[in-house]
Amino acid sequence: MSAQLTITPITPSFVAEVSGVDLTQPLTPGQVAEIDAAMDRYATLVFRGQKLDDVTQRAVGEALGTIEGSRATVDVEQGRLKDKQLNDISNLAADGTILAADARRRMFNLGNQLWHSDSSFKAIPAKYSMLHARVIPPKGAPTEVADMRAAWDALEPEMQEKLRDLICEHSLLYSRQLLGFGEFTEAERTAFAPVQQRLVRYFPSTGRRSLYLSAHIGRVLGWQVPEAFALIRDLMEHATERRFVYSHEWKVNDLLMWDNRTTMHRARPFDDKKYPRDMRRVTIVDVASTLQQAA
Repeated sequence: MSAQLTITPITPSFVAEVSGVDLTQPLTPGQVAEIDAAMDRYATLVFRGQKLDDVTQRAVGEALGTIEGSRATVDVEQGRLKDKQLNDISNLAADGTILAADARRRMFNLGNQLWHSDSSFKAIPAKYSMLHARVIPPKGAPTEVADMRAAWDALEPEMQEKLRDLICEHSLLYSRQLLGFGEFTEAERTAFAPVQQRLVRYFPSTGRRSLYLSAHIGRVLGWQVPEAFALIRDLMEHATERRFVYSHEWKVNDLLMWDNRTTMHRARPFDDKKYPRDMRRVTIVDVASTLQQAA
């Protein structure tokens, strides 16, 4: 029987550090259950000193669920990684050199600096994301994660009632337009067509609700666009107040895991035209559309 994991909260109810596990070795069913329970409670977990390669990182994902089958990026045919189910969260070109300042993929990837939930623009969005640090710059580039459960709890009851049944449209087209990036091919526009998601999610396993926000939101069904934008902007400002946010300062071989259903996250800037940063993400798909899940 494997030893129990040691889970050390960073705050009482949001983010914990996990030790006592070597993720290069297969996870046992008991360890998977412990991780799932910890994710329900803390929404974000930090695993230090995990010397993963692409194969072992993928195995961690497969132990915890079904890995997303496709990447959502531009110029996907120019990908650097052989495994198409690993997301390349780097500033590196296919030949390993730093992307040019005007590279199309670099411009697109600047969208990672907006608060978002991974794959909220897919009909069946993401559950867990697992981001692993292979190469990090000497300064900067933390990842921030915000607790959408606490943000929901902090809303006035009248606002909660107003939001509870709203449906939003999500698309990569919307989030990139916020940065002035609109140069998509027709194939990309088709692939990134808007999908509908609930604005508020309910989780029977915990009895809690959560805001489901993202920079990918571009419409609120039944609302005029300016009014919808004003609402989403206000909610984003509320949900990313510092009291709800954890900032992760990276070390090589850290694995940061967050629950996209109950958090938002964003990358922070660094001198990406000078220093390489090689991060790789495995993303677990949820079981159904938010529209099919309990409200």
